[in-house]
Amino acid sequence: MITQKLAEIYDIIEGAVDDAIVRQKFNLRLYDYLRANKFTKDELNQLLNSSPVNTIKTTSADLREYIEGGSDNEHKQLREAYGYLSKPLARKLKIYIDGIVEDVIKYKNTKGKGKKNQKN
Repeated sequence: MITQKLAEIYDIIEGAVDDAIVRQKFNLRLYDYLRANKFTKDELNQLLNSSPVNTIKTTSADLREYIEGGSDNEHKQLREAYGYLSKPLARKLKIYIDGIVEDVIKYKNTKGKGKKNQKN
């Protein structure tokens, strides 16, 4: 079940990716947002398996292929899809969207590391 909190973060992520692509604005600091809003490990798992994050992963892979270039049919389609982006801007965009996913993973890895009971 998608909570209001998750629905909001989905919108924030999708808006941030759109701003990056359309306006070249790279403003989202997702780690700080997740920490400030105290996302749980379960919420982070749902986020990592969500449509917005899967779209980011697909876009990142496409951008990698576009940046590398090539002459086969797949690369021709990628040039048609991303040709409006210069390769330097495509690299910057890829780094930014990869960072969004990395922030979720990094924050998730800080969760659940409570103190262990030590017996003396």
